[in-house]
Amino acid sequence: MIERQNFLKVSKYLLYLKEVMQLGISSVERYRFYLRHLLLWADDHDFSKAPMIRPTFPKYLSKQVQKDNSKDLAQSTQKKILDTSKRFFFWAKRTYPRELNTVTLDWIETLRLPRQPQKLQVNVFVTEEDVRKLVMPPAPQNDLALLRDQAAAAFLFLSGMRATAFVTLPCSAIDLENLTVYQWPELGVKTKNGKKATTFLYNVPDLIEPIKRWDSIIRETLSDDACWYAPVHHLWGEQSISQNKPGNNRAHALGRRMKVLFARAQIEYKSPHKFRHGNAVYGLLHAKTLADYKAVSMNLMHENLEITDGIYAPLLSSDVKTRITGLVDNTSQPPDRRLENYLDGLEKEKLGKALLMIAEKLIN
Repeated sequence: MIERQNFLKVSKYLLYLKEVMQLGISSVERYRFYLRHLLLWADDHDFSKAPMIRPTFPKYLSKQVQKDNSKDLAQSTQKKILDTSKRFFFWAKRTYPRELNTVTLDWIETLRLPRQPQKLQVNVFVTEEDVRKLVMPPAPQNDLALLRDQAAAAFLFLSGMRATAFVTLPCSAIDLENLTVYQWPELGVKTKNGKKATTFLYNVPDLIEPIKRWDSIIRETLSDDACWYAPVHHLWGEQSISQNKPGNNRAHALGRRMKVLFARAQIEYKSPHKFRHGNAVYGLLHAKTLADYKAVSMNLMHENLEITDGIYAPLLSSDVKTRITGLVDNTSQPPDRRLENYLDGLEKEKLGKALLMIAEKLIN
């Protein structure tokens, strides 16, 4: 049985996140889910006795299973729960210093994942080739649902958008001529934590094509404030595009439609969020400078490079192999001495002129 005072403290903390920290409703609900584990662990013990409860919270989480009882909670989920609980206790100590004087800062720092052998994680994402299989062959002109879903697959990959933001994009938020997407909440786009940014599509012509095809169809039918990933109605074998606003479960509908598209292409299904992962990996693999890397990070609407690096920097093992063996191959090749040999053959006067020319080019 959950201790009432614990429940009230958690409720007050969630209200603080919403009203003071101005987090979005979806974020607050996510934290509510994480803190529910903390409440269940404490049971009928007041939070002031948290350091004495056994098993410890990290050990308790390691024994929990997912809703379908199929497997243990993922380590990433356990870490999010522990990090959220740690922030809650820091807030609670400031808010209730007398009640929680037994909860020390040292104890709060123990809310971390137990050390254990690291498991090999496979970086799953939608690849450029996956998208090509999803959009080929082109759908018939009268199959509006398939045309829309092929365009969605290409758009998700080239933009790196989150599913919820994508399905709430109005037509006015997309400028295909300039490959620009206005992820602006005032236009009705539901971005994470209400962030606002102007982002861009990768310029991959054959993947832009299904996007342009769908865009030209809906521009003839829909108003600027209509949803770009528009609902398609079926009646007596005929399909038509609807002007209706997307419902609350539109992102889930997108996932279901992607399953159909993956099955059609006969490749293993990956969720809409894996298109975002694919977009990041594609960008990072093609980045040649730190400025390119920063551009990819900003286009993903990340606060800083550390977030991008921590989530998306792990590359395909095959790519790591190519790069590492390439480094070895480069060092084993004899250096190119053609320029050195040419300069050795020049007279002092010509060598001086060559030096001046090189200096001018470096300055310019």
